Amino acid sequence: MALNIVIMAAGKGTRMKSALPKVLHKLAGRSLLQHVLNMTEGLAAQRSVVITGHGADEVEAAVAAPHLSFVRQMPQLGTGHAIQQAVPALEGEGTTLILNGDVPLIKQATAQRLIEACDGRALVLLTIHLSDPSGYGRIIRQDGKAEGNVLGIKEHKDATPEERAIREGYTGMMAAPTGALKRWVGQLNNNNVQGEYYLTDIVAMAVAEGVPVLGIAAPNETEVLGVNSPVQLADLERRFQREQAHELMEAGVRLADPARFDLRGQLQCGQDVEIDVNCVFEGQVSLGDGVRIGANCVIRNASIAAGARIHEFSHIDGEKAGGVKVGAGALIGPFARLRPGADLGDEVHIGNFVEVKNSSLARGAKANHLAYLGDATVGERVNYGAGSITANYDGANKHRTEIGADVHVGSNCVLVAPISIGAGATIGGGSTITKPVAAGELSVARGKQVGIAGWTRPVKKR
Repeated sequence: MALNIVIMAAGKGTRMKSALPKVLHKLAGRSLLQHVLNMTEGLAAQRSVVITGHGADEVEAAVAAPHLSFVRQMPQLGTGHAIQQAVPALEGEGTTLILNGDVPLIKQATAQRLIEACDGRALVLLTIHLSDPSGYGRIIRQDGKAEGNVLGIKEHKDATPEERAIREGYTGMMAAPTGALKRWVGQLNNNNVQGEYYLTDIVAMAVAEGVPVLGIAAPNETEVLGVNSPVQLADLERRFQREQAHELMEAGVRLADPARFDLRGQLQCGQDVEIDVNCVFEGQVSLGDGVRIGANCVIRNASIAAGARIHEFSHIDGEKAGGVKVGAGALIGPFARLRPGADLGDEVHIGNFVEVKNSSLARGAKANHLAYLGDATVGERVNYGAGSITANYDGANKHRTEIGADVHVGSNCVLVAPISIGAGATIGGGSTITKPVAAGELSVARGKQVGIAGWTRPVKKR
């Protein structure tokens, strides 16, 4: 039986007070619409259709994928009008699942319940019981009983005071028999206060035809909350982050304060991982057994091995999955920066205000203070001095620096790439090295110190 998925994403989102289309606002690092699309990937739909309207070009470019089709709703004349635009794209006579692009946290299990209950024959509505359902269409059941058959949905703006007292609201999501849905939306009219075509009017049509109309309650409020304002977006962000934090703590992760934790991607943790406050994880991050993350760190697309310590205020950014690797027992920071291509071996030390990019450091290498390593290969047990840099860019191309095992680089040195430093060599402090240094050699390249006796410092003229 064919499954179609339709996601309504045409709204402007006036209350967001933003030039960005509402469905592209970010929740946990991904757009609202992308959250919904990610959820649907496991539903094995034959056709997935996104209805765009306001900012259609931008929305379609942001989420384009080979399996997605787009239709446009221009102008936006209500939810029923939106589905009318999608009808030509629907396949077969099975089930059509209708979702909202600004309701990002709907779970796959809930969507699957709707699909299974529909089974190509029933109209199934996802509902929610709220203490204050203002703004939601009210579910009208037979004889007003909670278990009664669904007879209709009354939009909040059109509801009587008695109907507004109903606490069961319609979430805007449903599953419908595809053939019947096509017929019903073709019969919609806009004879209502707003002059819009309401998708909810198909409920009465289904009842009139004797089609079963079921109301299935969502497991919780968070799954069905939409975003219409920055306040609502922030509330949903915190709900989502609390949920992720709870799952991590249930798995054994120690969070200093789950209210001050942000996960904007995927985080895998071993045993006895400790994470201090105000840390942000993005992309794909893995933390081995016993890893400790200090306060105020940002870690993106990185693999951190067992026993490593990331000290406070460090910034690790791999850009893409696996972009930064930190070895077992390594010490990073505080105030360190690891950029894409940083590959640190076991027990490497990267200290305060040290930046590493596209460089590998072998076991036990140290760069403890105020240094830069770019496009470099660093051997075991190297001691890289404070204030030293690899000059890897000539204005047009990047060049590599090769530093052998047990090299000692003094403070305030410049290694002008391409260059190699042999194993066991020593670079005197303050040197600018432009030629290869042989193994075991001491290399010093700096101006001769001159002392001028009796010199008088200039003074300001009065």
